[in-house]
Amino acid sequence: MTSTLALLLALQAATPAPAQVPADQAVPATTPAPAPEDDAATGRTGPAVANTGGDIVVTARRRAESIQQVPIAISVIGGTALAETGTYNVSRLTQLQPTLQFYSTNPRNSAANIRGLGAPFGLTNDGIEQGVGIYVDQVYYSRIASATFDFTDTERIEVLRGPQGTLYGKNTTAGAINVITRKPSFTPEARVELTAGNLDFFQGKASVSGPLVDDKVAIRLSTSVTTRRGTIYNVRQDEYQNSQDNLGLRAQILWKAAPNLDLTLYGDYNRQNPNCCVQYYARTGATQRPLNRQYAALAAAQGYVVPSTNAFDRVTDVDTDLRAKQELGGLSLVANWDLGAATLTSVSAYRFWHWNPSNDRDFIGLGVTTVSANPSQQSQVTQELRLASNGSNALDYVVGAFYFYQEIDTQGLQVQGPAASRFLLNPGASVRPGASGCATATTTACIPATLNNLTSRNTIGFTNTSAAVFGKLTWHASDQLSISPGLRVNYDKKDGSYVSLVTNGTNTALTNDQRGVLAPQSYDPSFDNWNVSGDLTVAYNISPDVHYYATYARSYKSGGINLSGLPLDAQNNPILSVATVRPEKVNHFELGLKTQFADRRATVNIAGFWTEIEDYQATVTNNQVGVLRGYLANAGKVRTRGIEVDSAFRPTSRINLYANGAFTDASYVRFVDAPCPPELTGGTTVGAGQTPAAAGTPGLSPANCNISGQWLPGVSRWAFSYGAEYDLPARVAGVDGQFYLGYDGSYRSKFSSNPSRSLYTDINGYALSNFRLGFKAEKSWNAFLWLRNAFDQNYYDVLATQSGSTGLVVGQPGDPRTYGLTVSASF
Repeated sequence: MTSTLALLLALQAATPAPAQVPADQAVPATTPAPAPEDDAATGRTGPAVANTGGDIVVTARRRAESIQQVPIAISVIGGTALAETGTYNVSRLTQLQPTLQFYSTNPRNSAANIRGLGAPFGLTNDGIEQGVGIYVDQVYYSRIASATFDFTDTERIEVLRGPQGTLYGKNTTAGAINVITRKPSFTPEARVELTAGNLDFFQGKASVSGPLVDDKVAIRLSTSVTTRRGTIYNVRQDEYQNSQDNLGLRAQILWKAAPNLDLTLYGDYNRQNPNCCVQYYARTGATQRPLNRQYAALAAAQGYVVPSTNAFDRVTDVDTDLRAKQELGGLSLVANWDLGAATLTSVSAYRFWHWNPSNDRDFIGLGVTTVSANPSQQSQVTQELRLASNGSNALDYVVGAFYFYQEIDTQGLQVQGPAASRFLLNPGASVRPGASGCATATTTACIPATLNNLTSRNTIGFTNTSAAVFGKLTWHASDQLSISPGLRVNYDKKDGSYVSLVTNGTNTALTNDQRGVLAPQSYDPSFDNWNVSGDLTVAYNISPDVHYYATYARSYKSGGINLSGLPLDAQNNPILSVATVRPEKVNHFELGLKTQFADRRATVNIAGFWTEIEDYQATVTNNQVGVLRGYLANAGKVRTRGIEVDSAFRPTSRINLYANGAFTDASYVRFVDAPCPPELTGGTTVGAGQTPAAAGTPGLSPANCNISGQWLPGVSRWAFSYGAEYDLPARVAGVDGQFYLGYDGSYRSKFSSNPSRSLYTDINGYALSNFRLGFKAEKSWNAFLWLRNAFDQNYYDVLATQSGSTGLVVGQPGDPRTYGLTVSASF
């Protein structure tokens, strides 16, 4: 890093004083950023709301500032860059942002992480917070499922890395994704974008805006529709699965009530109803179960063969109908009152989220688990008041108060099928050896009726109240030096109720075998806590184009409650001591350099970070009667550290280049009682004085594992995004414009897809390449051909294991090669 800094300083010293850079030569600050002005003629919306001397202006600190002078690791992607790269949701944003990770097995079970932190890897637990905040037009979205929706009429997206609790309403310990939509216009305008591609892909976006009452009231209406055939063919159900079917509607009304007061009313409704989401056979790996109880023997004993053992043949035969329907929407009112020296902002919002799923949780065409669904309804109310100075003072400040209230009601249903007994129960040593341990049907494991129609109905309630006051002061000690302390006082209270009623197929008392698979339980967890957090940033401007900063933050992620069921004691009662999890305590250090040189035709930003978390909230398993149950607990300590580089270059007016990279070392520092990987599960739990069998060898299994030093899941040590665009001015049919050829690439190195790293669930590194070729007509339209995953790279989004330590590993492959045409116009 020292040599890099020296090189940048040498280049800066050799560069003449900066001049005003024309708008068409402004250098983007991150991934393929277009010119920063909003070009209504082409539909090109850059990453800035204003353009001053080639600077990109953002509102990350609740005031308009040049991105280069904001002492935060931040990336910005403009609306046209989103459209041209096919980045229409957060999942696709990861190909442009190396330190952003997003995983989703279905919309509810999604996780957004930054630098490896944010949410524990695995199934979603409603009782905890997310560490990466998602904000749309200043409103906090508590459901990560909202990140799976299409971006609608988006002006830009700001991705902030590191704790943001002293600037944003909800405390976010890992970062924030700040989505800003286009605002109503008093000049009539309309935009339309149509895309068609293979796999029956269609996407249509449109918006219209104009005045309702002279220069007092303006309206903006927007919509988006996305449909696509599924990428996985189900041979049993004769249909394609993992499809897309999205609808988004958005309306805004802006009222300029006075020269210094404006109010904007927002309303939105989003619906997804895809035939989704399937995970299926990827590979098998040996566990410590007896061989006749591992997947190969169990499947052979029932004459079952998967359609293909190569996941990239993209065929499956899961026998449960799939559904991933969700509805999300709300209303918000944002008021800005300019008081002269400061602006008072109020953000009032109501939001709802309805989830109606159907999953196949055995991942194969046998009736192990025939129903697995957790329909859920959530509503939230938020109120934020914020006072921010209008700048140009020795002291700038942001102070605010935030209130959040959330209710969630969930109705869980799980039903076991006729194959469950073979897969989940132990035939016992008394059974004569056979392919499945069932040479004679004399034990409950060999009788389908033992678990067939065993049903668990779960009623889950949750209320979440959070309140905070926060603020950040910036003292401009000189033209070069600024010091910015921040403080947050936060209160959280969570109350839950979990009731599981279990019945069998004969409506008789449950047997021990049945209770070992689905056990009735009832508990009412509660958590409340006050905490104080803060940060300190020192920034120094060595020149108008070279800026340094150093940050220390002490942050907290709220504690929580377990709402997915608890492990049981020897009497099959829930272990109430693990009903709650403690808050995460975060210590964060960061050094950053932001620089422009070569007459601002080159931008290179570097950030180095070191973050340690005590009481990290992790997914833990409990191995009872051979069935794994996941719940939340506090790991001792984790650490993530690394370095990030964002760079963009414009060597000529026709060429744009960018290259972003991240090295991230994210690991468990101390986690001595962690869940074991699949190769160390499935056997009889060791007793005192006993020694576990070797990994993948049937026999005794450890009760837990020490995984200190292992990787955190989902994080690649190396990640890059890079690309270029070449423009050639031309006149076609009397229309002035330019032809362009663009390329966008990304690379991720190997990462773990399991909370405890396993050789079976490591996902190998992969690179993706996307191309586009088009023509932009000045002030009218844009048309381009696109090719994504051009070389048809086979890769997995996630890998997981089948319950019960059978050794079956299932996967969700990434998209294959896709291609199509996009045409957009502005009027």
